[in-house]
Amino acid sequence: MDIVVAPGGTLGGVTVVPGDKSIAHRWLILAATASGRSRLVGLPPSLDVRSTAECLAAVTEKARPPLDVFARKTAPGVDSAGSTWNAKPDATSRSSLEVEGQGRSGLVEPTAALDCGNSGTTMRLLSGVLAAAPFEATLTGDPSLSRRPMERVAEPLRAMGASIRTEDGHAPVVVRGTRLRGIRYAPIVPTAQVKSAVLLAGVAAEGETTVMEPVATRDHTERSLAALGAPIVVDADGIHVRRYQHEGFDAQVPGDPSSAAFLIAAAAITGSALSIEEVGLNPTRLHFLDVMDRMGIRTTCSIERTELGEPVGSIVVEPGAEIRAVRVEPGELPLIIDEVPVLAALAAHASSDSWFLEAAELRLKESDRLQAVATGIRLLGGVAADEGADLVIGGGGFDGGRADAHGDHRMAMALTVAALGARTPSRIDGVDAADVSFPGFIESLRALGAPLEPA
Repeated sequence: MDIVVAPGGTLGGVTVVPGDKSIAHRWLILAATASGRSRLVGLPPSLDVRSTAECLAAVTEKARPPLDVFARKTAPGVDSAGSTWNAKPDATSRSSLEVEGQGRSGLVEPTAALDCGNSGTTMRLLSGVLAAAPFEATLTGDPSLSRRPMERVAEPLRAMGASIRTEDGHAPVVVRGTRLRGIRYAPIVPTAQVKSAVLLAGVAAEGETTVMEPVATRDHTERSLAALGAPIVVDADGIHVRRYQHEGFDAQVPGDPSSAAFLIAAAAITGSALSIEEVGLNPTRLHFLDVMDRMGIRTTCSIERTELGEPVGSIVVEPGAEIRAVRVEPGELPLIIDEVPVLAALAAHASSDSWFLEAAELRLKESDRLQAVATGIRLLGGVAADEGADLVIGGGGFDGGRADAHGDHRMAMALTVAALGARTPSRIDGVDAADVSFPGFIESLRALGAPLEPA
């Protein structure tokens, strides 16, 4: 789908965003490996999350029917086991999924390769789960995922005793599980996916498993394990976990703060006020708000409740922001890695240059985002350059132009938001890529008043 973005629009109102993709992956895994029934409300029907559900369906028995229904996005209904899934394909959906887990010992050998689609989270987290399963499984992905590095997760799992094979460090990943032993592991590159894979393997290992992070990353796995009663301790020496089998649980997935970042940016670019409700307020996910604050964008967060250890509430955006240039230091990058495209879109509307330093990890995402961000901004009539590992965004705004998302969901949303403040209309091609993480993104923007039309 291609759209034309007209300049001069004003956004406003109250909205919600789809359920948090990062949390949904983890809670689906925990529900499928629980001992007993779990009920998840508000799972986002995004492509990545459905990839996790599809893979889990292939390695479970009782949980398979409802996971299959969710993964394939078929008509709502009731499966033969009495589990239900009722969904609407939009950001306001509060769909429910019920699965009957049989514990980690109830996992079964898949009859075919597990297709992770475009989801690196699916591939890395499931590698950790399957490392303790007594069978062999092969995890594959699309061409984009098959270019992403997988040795960073294979290495610690091998140290725990599992047999992991990759193809020159990439997918397909072949996991032959075994009885695991706990390890102390310090990842060279700070990544929540690798940390989570090791912790999910650690709850099935003999002895203690410790992960020592050089920089703190999102902590959804630790929070959910702690809420389920696992023996997990976080201290100055690292994150420590021991063997544990959790029971089933009920939880509602909070709205995705990374998705909210695009709506906040849209409001800031158009000088609008906005309130986003039912959104996750995990502090390890909100550093982008600190960066936005340095850019002159004022927001207020209010926590209203918790869900499986996750704070949930609202983000209110104040109107009339005057966007300033920003310098993002290397130590900040792991905390805003998913939000760099939208922060760069904002930075292009400042009056001087912005810098994102040591951002080379962006080259290993769904696309080479370092290059994609710079190219996309230039195609819309702005100024940007990727200089080695650094991203430099020139201020001055956009003249307008035509750019393509090239299948990257965050680029599709960042380019659309950026064009809202251009001086002439812009065309964005391939915006349907946003469905990977934010189904209904264009419809949500239109509902808030954004002037978007089909190309």
